[in-house]
Amino acid sequence: MSVRLVGLSGSLRQTSVNTALLRTAADRAPSGVELRIEPLDDLPFYNADLESTGLPAPVARLHAAVANADGLLLAFPEYNWSVPAVMKNALDWLSRGGVDSPLHRLPVGMMSAAGGSGGRRAQAHMVDVLGHNEADVVGPAVRIARGGQHVVDGRLGEGPWTAEVDALLAALADRARVVADAA
Repeated sequence: MSVRLVGLSGSLRQTSVNTALLRTAADRAPSGVELRIEPLDDLPFYNADLESTGLPAPVARLHAAVANADGLLLAFPEYNWSVPAVMKNALDWLSRGGVDSPLHRLPVGMMSAAGGSGGRRAQAHMVDVLGHNEADVVGPAVRIARGGQHVVDGRLGEGPWTAEVDALLAALADRARVVADAA
C-alpha cells in the first residue's frame, strides 16, 4: 500500500529550518511513501464566525489534504517553550468536528529544529493538543538542537538526526498502514 503523508511547518519564514527539515524528510521518504508539504501562510486565525458561514478556501484546502492523508508529519520550532501560533491555529481549524475531524485518530509524527532543547517543551505541549482528537502520536520524535547551523540549500545536511528522521518516517508509514488495514 502506498502511504500519503501531509507535512505542516510551524514556521512561516522563507528560510525556515523546520520547513527545511520537512523538505529533507520528503527527500528521504522511503519507497511507497509520499510526503506533501501543505502551506499554512494563508490560513486565517480560527474564528467560529468564519466557520459558521463555510470554511474559508485555504482552510477547506487544508482539511481536504489532511482528510485524504494516511498520516501527518509536523515540523515546528519552539516559541516561548510552546507551540508556535501558526501551528496551533492550523490544528484549531483541523480539530473541529469531533470524530469527523481529519485529525481524529490520525497517525502523527513530530519533528522540531529549535534552540538547545530541540523543541522538547513544544513537543510535549503538542501531545496535549493532539490528544483532543485522539490523534495517534507516533515516535520517536525528532529533536534537532540549533538546526539552523545545518541548513544547506534549503535542506538539512547529513548529521546524526538523519537516522532519526528515517526512523520516524518508517514508524509513521508503518502505523498509517496498520490503521488503513484496520479500517
